[in-house]
Amino acid sequence: MFFQRIAKYLNPLTLFQKGDKNFNLRMMHGINRISIFMFLFCAVVLIYRYFFR
Repeated sequence: MFFQRIAKYLNPLTLFQKGDKNFNLRMMHGINRISIFMFLFCAVVLIYRYFFR
């Protein structure tokens, strides 16, 4: 259940759905998604560099 919520939150298809009416809340969630994607990308790059250098 916990991982399903995270998967739905990070799903790019739900990024542009109209959900909350509060603009500030939508922008906050958008910035949070971008930061999570950047963190995951950087973690993958660091793991790759650790094992293949």
